[in-house]
Amino acid sequence: MCRQILEETSDAVVVSDREGMILFWNRGAENLFGHPQEHALGRSLDLIIPEKHRHRHWEGYRRVMATGETAYRDRTLKVPSEDRDGKTLSLEFSIVLLKKPGQDLEGAAAIIRDVTRQWERMKFLTKQVADLEKIVEKESMDPEPERLVPTPNKE
Repeated sequence: MCRQILEETSDAVVVSDREGMILFWNRGAENLFGHPQEHALGRSLDLIIPEKHRHRHWEGYRRVMATGETAYRDRTLKVPSEDRDGKTLSLEFSIVLLKKPGQDLEGAAAIIRDVTRQWERMKFLTKQVADLEKIVEKESMDPEPERLVPTPNKE
């Protein structure tokens, strides 16, 4: 039953070993990233990490694999990614470190959700607020302020 949940959830589930090689890639990962399972298995996580973020990713990944500690055990991590076509994605994921009792860390599992639409909406709204703040600031210094809403003509 657990395997069915992992394979069929709409969230992407990606499991990698200590070296960052992909061991498990579910249907959600196929849908999100566009890579079929047979293409992803055995490949490096570089498959989904944008080139400009790889150095930082691998520094953190190797540190976690060496220490067995992550600051993200109880919270989600927000990161950029990219799909098979190179389209930028905004992701949130939780991480589970994989370890058998009394043994070294074996790898990590990530449960990943696409938040690209929410991220884009937040950027749009943040810009709108900044634009409105500029108008309000200008109006507070201008004796003849621009009207956000036109006043009706008095005839």
